[in-house]
Amino acid sequence: MLDLNHELSRSRRDNEQSQLRIPLWLTRDLVLIFLGRGLRSLSQGYLSIAVPIYVVMLGYGAVDLGILYTAGTLASALLTLLVGALADRLGRKALLIAVSIMATVGALGFAYGTSLSVLVVAAATGTIGQGGVAGHGGAWGPYYPAEQALVTEIVADRWRTSAFGALSFFGVCAGALGSLMAELPDQLHAHFQVAPISAYRILFLATAVLSLAMGLIVIPVRERPSRLSRGETARSGELAARILGLSLSSWKLVGRFMLTNATNGLSIGIFSPFIVYWFHQRYGATATELGTLFFATNLVAAVPYLAAGTFAARLGSVNTVVLTRILAAVLIGVMALMPSFWLAGTVFLVRMAANTLSIPVRQSYLMGVVPASERASAAGLSNFPLQVTRSLGTYLGGLLMQSFSLSSPFEVAAVIQLLNAALYYKFFRDVLPPEEREARETDSFESYAATGSERCADR
Repeated sequence: MLDLNHELSRSRRDNEQSQLRIPLWLTRDLVLIFLGRGLRSLSQGYLSIAVPIYVVMLGYGAVDLGILYTAGTLASALLTLLVGALADRLGRKALLIAVSIMATVGALGFAYGTSLSVLVVAAATGTIGQGGVAGHGGAWGPYYPAEQALVTEIVADRWRTSAFGALSFFGVCAGALGSLMAELPDQLHAHFQVAPISAYRILFLATAVLSLAMGLIVIPVRERPSRLSRGETARSGELAARILGLSLSSWKLVGRFMLTNATNGLSIGIFSPFIVYWFHQRYGATATELGTLFFATNLVAAVPYLAAGTFAARLGSVNTVVLTRILAAVLIGVMALMPSFWLAGTVFLVRMAANTLSIPVRQSYLMGVVPASERASAAGLSNFPLQVTRSLGTYLGGLLMQSFSLSSPFEVAAVIQLLNAALYYKFFRDVLPPEEREARETDSFESYAATGSERCADR
């Protein structure tokens, strides 16, 4: 009787959600996670612009800024690895709160610190000022391995990719809004006569508040204990053989993700940090033109996120990733050949829209093919090589520009992206996530049943 009442209640709730056009997978807990991502993306949107300007205002130069960025990037890579390893043991929500507190401390360091050493420590503690590629919406950094695993825990397999797409869409929109908030210090100075440095400090204090709110928002989220923590029996020898949170069988799979992410990070690092510089040097693009382009890119790149679930369901997760990466690689090369800023900017915008489609699909796919109790560890470990090679790629990209030509990093990055697509297809074409495996089995059964019916009819 209780089961019947439960089913009736769930059916009634599903009908109400359908009438309101609310996705069936959008639960209260997921909404809270969305809000947390939104606050992070909002702050990242203006920090990537505000941090370098603030550092220059304090009297530091390009080398000092490079030291600060390096500290933030390396700290982010190490924290991502640590969060991934600990989240499966201590709880995903606990790690999200811890990272939020660290971001709060880092923002306060920027608000009150003036020496380079204090700013470097603050950047490393709060992973502040890393910047990011347009359209990513706060999808990287130490926050995301725990967030990724928590979302997967809440959403059923068949809705997982759609949920990741919506989460990224929300983050990109918040990041676009954040990029507009970078004008706040100028507005405070123009209309309220606030000193420029003080105006930027107000922005960093606002960041501290937003970071603290990120941690508070996820407190009500209900988190289920991992299967192993509930005392369920692990596969034979699996628990004892765990290394950095992963069983030996998972390491074989995650090792492949680490290799593909390493090549992807190298490609991103070679050209991505130099896009603004390239537009400015080759076409004489102004800050206003670049601001308009990046704002439009964020908005346009947000749309494909909502279609990620549909593409993955129709083409398959691996095929979707491979095809979008091939397209993105080709468009990098095409962009380098464009004769004007707005033509190159249009190709850049289309490329970002194509590239962002693969982000939630890749995240969802990884979560689907690793055991539930190892998801955060897998996310952290697989992302670590991307951040390391991205840092190395930045140096290589600058060397290519200086030694060969302004567009040479784009050409090299395109080749590496094509190699990445080939590796991804080779490694994962036969590895299906649960929802695709079930769909294939259902199709096979229906095909077998239809054939059987035809045979009976012939008889």
